[in-house]
Amino acid sequence: MSIKGENIRNIAIVGHSGEGKTTLCEAMLFNGGAIDRQGKVLDGTTVSDYDDLEKAKKMSIYTSCSYLMWKDVKVNLLDLPGYYDFEGERNEGLRAAGGALLVIGANGVIPIGAEAIVDYCLKLGKPLIIFINGMDKENADYFATVQALQAKYAGKLAPIQIPIMEGGKMQGCINALQERAYLFKENGPQEIPIPEDMLGQVEEMKAQLMETAAENDEFLLDKYFESGELTREETIRGIRLGIAAVNTIPVMAGSALQNRGVINLLNEIVTYMPQARERLNTLADDVANDKVVSIRTDDDAPFAAQVFKTVIDPFSGKLSYLKSFRGVLKSGSTVWNANTETEERIGQVYLLRGKKMEAVDALYAGDIGAVNKLGNTNTGDTLCDPNAKIRFSPIHFPKPTLFMSVSAEKKGEEDKVFAGLAKLGEEDYTFSIEKNSETGELLIGGQGDIQLEMLAKKVKARYGVDLKLSDPKIAYRETIRGSADAEGKHKKQSGGHGQYGHCKIRFSPCEEDFIFEEEVVGGAVPKNYFPAVEKGLRESMESGPLAGYPVTGVKAVLYDGSYHDVDSNELSFKMAASIAFKEGLKNAKPVLLEPVHRLKIAVPGDYLGDVMGDINKRRGRIMGTDAEGDTSIITAEVPLAEIKTYTMELRSLTRGSGKFVSEFLGYEDVPPMLVDKIIAESKKD
Repeated sequence: MSIKGENIRNIAIVGHSGEGKTTLCEAMLFNGGAIDRQGKVLDGTTVSDYDDLEKAKKMSIYTSCSYLMWKDVKVNLLDLPGYYDFEGERNEGLRAAGGALLVIGANGVIPIGAEAIVDYCLKLGKPLIIFINGMDKENADYFATVQALQAKYAGKLAPIQIPIMEGGKMQGCINALQERAYLFKENGPQEIPIPEDMLGQVEEMKAQLMETAAENDEFLLDKYFESGELTREETIRGIRLGIAAVNTIPVMAGSALQNRGVINLLNEIVTYMPQARERLNTLADDVANDKVVSIRTDDDAPFAAQVFKTVIDPFSGKLSYLKSFRGVLKSGSTVWNANTETEERIGQVYLLRGKKMEAVDALYAGDIGAVNKLGNTNTGDTLCDPNAKIRFSPIHFPKPTLFMSVSAEKKGEEDKVFAGLAKLGEEDYTFSIEKNSETGELLIGGQGDIQLEMLAKKVKARYGVDLKLSDPKIAYRETIRGSADAEGKHKKQSGGHGQYGHCKIRFSPCEEDFIFEEEVVGGAVPKNYFPAVEKGLRESMESGPLAGYPVTGVKAVLYDGSYHDVDSNELSFKMAASIAFKEGLKNAKPVLLEPVHRLKIAVPGDYLGDVMGDINKRRGRIMGTDAEGDTSIITAEVPLAEIKTYTMELRSLTRGSGKFVSEFLGYEDVPPMLVDKIIAESKKD
């Protein structure tokens, strides 16, 4: 299938979970003849949600690729997960897409997560269409939804459709740009005259579209100011310019489930969304000449593509999803991986339609496909012509914000758990696995509880190992706030040589983790036993007097003691030091310390007060706030115990728009009213 870049549209279908993205993708594939029956998410019969976990959860978890032909144009559809936990999948798909299709419900408001997606597309410079879905439902309100969008994105919205409603449901639509009306019929849209009672709405919408079009071109703006109107062709041209520059967002409507308005949507995608060869803002590093170059979509140029997703199958191996930016990739060719600086032999090239892989001879510039069994290639890597080495910028993946303890349900399978998760790490760069040296737990970090739950189920499905997830332990510590003298004496007779060690030690607070000094005079304790005393103290630091947590911030001074010529040895003085440690710390005002993290929280300004109030409830301290446009950045210091599940709580508080990063700051005293509870839980463990 040799298709030129001007006849390719790469569209990412985005939106929050449950808005109908996969259903819309299914309807588009059906209308394009790619499938002969429109599947349903609830039945587990869609092209996009083919994984067993997706069928069970009835939601998209992975980016899925498929394609259809529409008016001799190949439309590649990237169905992206909508739930927050799968932000990495979204970023992967948008890297490959030339434009995005945002699906939202007709509920009269901007739904959860939609603002973040629109803002992200605007930031990336991704042309965007909004499809208001669910117009077949009772109480569907197209105009209220459009008004909510216009209030947020003033001057950018271009509602090119007016729904024709009957009985509370959308029966057809009017294209205000083309000034044509259609009724939805089983065999497709049927053109009708514009209803008389809607002519006023059409004129009002035309005026709005003229104004939006004029703002995208200086010539059109001058004409609009002079005459107060534009021709239909000029309005369409201005809208197209605005879409390409991401200054204009067209809005359409329909019902994916009922397959209404989908054909009109496909027509608009082919007409208005950028062709693959029109993508001009793709930059890459020219490796040989150490400069940044612009990549044009051209079949005759040296090959260059980026791997935007990796799938590991236990049976068929590794599958790498590619977006070809220039040149032609042929089966059997050799390419250069600019990231690992190794050559890769290309076996078979495929086009994707969900889980189905269609073997092809080549992948052309601007197209999306896949290759298998690349040994040294991972997500984000650039594959290119060995004689024209370039490297694309990496794909952004968010850092983990939720951590849980992971263990094997069956003893002895811990190594299998780690191996299974490590293998999944080749697919998903948004989670981490690490061993906590203080608590001894294996921690898995990710974007939220749903992602971690899915990872556990995936390990079970692929590698047959049951995982158990639980809240991680807090690595508390203990220290002292006062000074105390203590005496430790270890004396043991067991026939023959006995054991004798005796030391007097002064304990006091210090800024460092541990300091050992000696002030012994007159040889009360021989110098050769000083290291044994220090070793005994250091080993004792592993367990404090309050709850058995590691001790920090202690200075110990050995100032006196005694020994026996025959019975004294290093072990005896090590034991004596341990006895002194336990006694001394009990009397030196021991306190419990908790880890504190510094948070940077980014939220829309409307939620600033709510988030700051919530931080205060979590025993946090607000250290400052900054504004970056409409976003407020809060810097705060909060105990780790109060933010273990903050990822989900911040989403709830900000309707999904809040984000944060955290870093370990240090240790602080646990408030007295919480100490007894922590000690009791520690003893119970």
